[in-house]
Amino acid sequence: MNDFFKKYKNRKAVSIISHVLVWGFIFSTPYLLSNSSGQNQFDRAIMVRTWLQLSVFASIFYLNYLWLIDRLLFKKKVWLFSIINLICIIAFVALQFQLNHLVFDGMRDMPPMKMENMNNPPPKDLFFYLQFITYLLPLAFAIAIKTTERWMKIEFEKTEADNVKLHSELQHLQYQLQPHFFFNSLNNIYALVDTAPETAKTSLHGLAKLMRYLLYDTKTESVSLSHEIDFIKRYIELGKIRIPETTQVNYTFPVVSQNIKIAPLLFISLIENAFKHGVSANKEGDISFNMDINNNKVLFVSKNPNFPKEKSDKSGSGIGLENLKKRLELLYPGKHSLTTEIKDNTYTTVLEIDLNH
Repeated sequence: MNDFFKKYKNRKAVSIISHVLVWGFIFSTPYLLSNSSGQNQFDRAIMVRTWLQLSVFASIFYLNYLWLIDRLLFKKKVWLFSIINLICIIAFVALQFQLNHLVFDGMRDMPPMKMENMNNPPPKDLFFYLQFITYLLPLAFAIAIKTTERWMKIEFEKTEADNVKLHSELQHLQYQLQPHFFFNSLNNIYALVDTAPETAKTSLHGLAKLMRYLLYDTKTESVSLSHEIDFIKRYIELGKIRIPETTQVNYTFPVVSQNIKIAPLLFISLIENAFKHGVSANKEGDISFNMDINNNKVLFVSKNPNFPKEKSDKSGSGIGLENLKKRLELLYPGKHSLTTEIKDNTYTTVLEIDLNH
């Protein structure tokens, strides 16, 4: 939330500076465009008249921008908003009409060419009509800018809320996966306690290293892919302890740069499924895991024999794969594909992730 308020304050500061610069440019333009830089009385009067009108523009703009739009228009009080603006614009037009007379009253002795337009001013009704239409422009600009800013603020807050929600969901899914992984690993070691106690001890030591990685290294949003590969290799070696000799496990992983980052624990569920469904006590089988990286795209392929489990088999709850699908949707929307296929009694899973931002 502190980051949110910091970003919001920065946006407000940029908005204030932008207003100052824009109005500074607008008010300085009459002086810069004056032929003689206001050296004679007529030019000075024209600049004063222009600045008066710009001041009215600014007054109407900020009356609405800072007060009326938020308190009335955005609160559905359209009629009150319209009446107040109508009264203000009529008052400003009348005020400018009087100020124009004051500015030019002392200039009736100017040369005829310069005074020609002043001696034949437009009808009063036409003057009021033209000025009224003109003063609707700052009102329209105020509504347009305020509406845009409101929309941008809503979108900004929505994005921040979505980010918080995304982080919470990912954290929940990761916390859900860790005990699931630990439970499956303990099942593997439990089978060795009576038949191979020394191997079980070694496996527990290996499990401790894996859990250390889970508890400390995967707290961040992304980890080094090379570290994740090391973790996967250890896990596969741990899984091989329990399976019979009739099942062969092979894996190929590339040597990758430390700079390549990926969300942690995306491949474990696929490896667990391969061990769960690809092992039979009395049938031969081959399980393989292969990873390839090309142009920052990770391609992971898992293959195993398809040995359907009995309904009474509770060695896995299916939570891991569902967890993976949810995490991929949250982390890599539109940048991943997960496909499965059963062909010639071989179950193949292909996961492709585009790591390019």
